[in-house]
Amino acid sequence: MTRVPAPPSPSTSAAAVARALAQLDGVILGKPGQVRLSLACLLAGGHLLIEDQPGVGKTTLAHALSRTLGLSFRRVQFTADLLPADLLGMSIWDAAGGVFRYQPGPIFSEVLLADEINRATPRTQSALLEAMEERQVSEGGVTRPLPDPFFVIATQNPAAFVGTSPLPEAQLDRFLMSVTLGYPDARAERTLLETGGRGDVVRELPAALDPDTLRSARREVDAVYAAPPLLDYLQVLARATRDHPALDLGLSPRALLGLLAAARAWAYLAGRTMVLPEDVQAVFPGVAGHRLPVRGGVASDVLARLLAETPIP
Repeated sequence: MTRVPAPPSPSTSAAAVARALAQLDGVILGKPGQVRLSLACLLAGGHLLIEDQPGVGKTTLAHALSRTLGLSFRRVQFTADLLPADLLGMSIWDAAGGVFRYQPGPIFSEVLLADEINRATPRTQSALLEAMEERQVSEGGVTRPLPDPFFVIATQNPAAFVGTSPLPEAQLDRFLMSVTLGYPDARAERTLLETGGRGDVVRELPAALDPDTLRSARREVDAVYAAPPLLDYLQVLARATRDHPALDLGLSPRALLGLLAAARAWAYLAGRTMVLPEDVQAVFPGVAGHRLPVRGGVASDVLARLLAETPIP
C-alpha cells in the first residue's frame, strides 16, 4: 500500500498570517473575500486601493490591517489644498545651524493610509508615484529610502461624487489590487447596530505579526511555485484582455507580474506551495478591475465573462 506523504506543517510565519486573517475576519464583518484579497495584496508587496462610497468601512479596514500587521501607521486626509510637501516633507532653514534640515513627511511610515485620495489635486496625487514604485522619496536633489515594508492603503470615493479628481492610469497602475466593500449583509449590519460600530474594537486589536515575520512571510510567498502551464494561462489571459472588444486597454507586463504575485499570495493563504488556476481567477478581478477601462457595460460583468471564456491550457 502506497503511503501518501502528509502536507508540510505550516511555518511560523504562515501560522502568524493565519492568525492575522482570522483576527481581521472578526473585525470586518461579513466581508471574508475582501479581507483575504487585501491581505494577499500586502503579502505580495503591493499597494491597496479601496473604492466605495463613504461609510461602508473603508477606513476601518485600513486601520485594522495596520494594527494587525504590527507596523507603524500614519493617516493623511487628502483634500483639495493638500500639497506634495505636506506628504513628502520639506527642507526647512535652520537659522542657528545655518543649514537646511529635512523634515520628513508622513509618507515615512510602514503603512500610509491615503484617505479619500481622489479628493486631492493631480499634482499631489502624482507625488506618490515615485514612493509607490521605487520605495524612495527625492527632495532637494537627495533620494531617501522609505521603510521596509512600505504599504500604501488608499481609499477612494466614487468618481461621480462632488470634489473628486479621477486618478490617472499611471497612478492606478501603482496599486496592485483594488477592492470594493459594498453594503454589509443583514447579520453584520445588525451586529454593528448592537455594538455601535467597530472603532473601539480596531483600536484594541493586538498585533498578530511583526515586521520580521511579515518579511519572512513575503519571502515564502515569493517561493510559491508557478508551473509552466500556469504561466501559459497567465499569458492567455493577458492576450484575451488585449484583444477584447469591450476593453480599451489590456493588461501590461507589469500588471501580469502583479497578477502572478497576487496569485502566489492567495495560494499561500490557502496553505499551498503551488499556484493553481483558481488562485489566478480569485485575484484577477482585484488586479485587473481598476486597470482595464470598459467600453460600455459593467466592468465586473466583462471580467467575469472573460474569465469564463478563456480556456485553461
